[in-house]
Amino acid sequence: MANRKKRLKKGIESIERQILLHEEKLELAKANDDIGLTEYYQKEIEAKKRDKDEKKRLLDKGG
Repeated sequence: MANRKKRLKKGIESIERQILLHEEKLELAKANDDIGLTEYYQKEIEAKKRDKDEKKRLLDKGG
């Protein structure tokens, strides 16, 4: 069980880093007025936040 908790924590940290990276890219896309990329990064950020919430739920549930 300890390994699963450890994996979930590392997964959450990884997703948080990905969210930050995508937020930076989103700002660049907005600055360049690229509507397609802006929408893409917004969707990706939302999907990653859902993934993060699911991993947190699993971790809180007992790993």
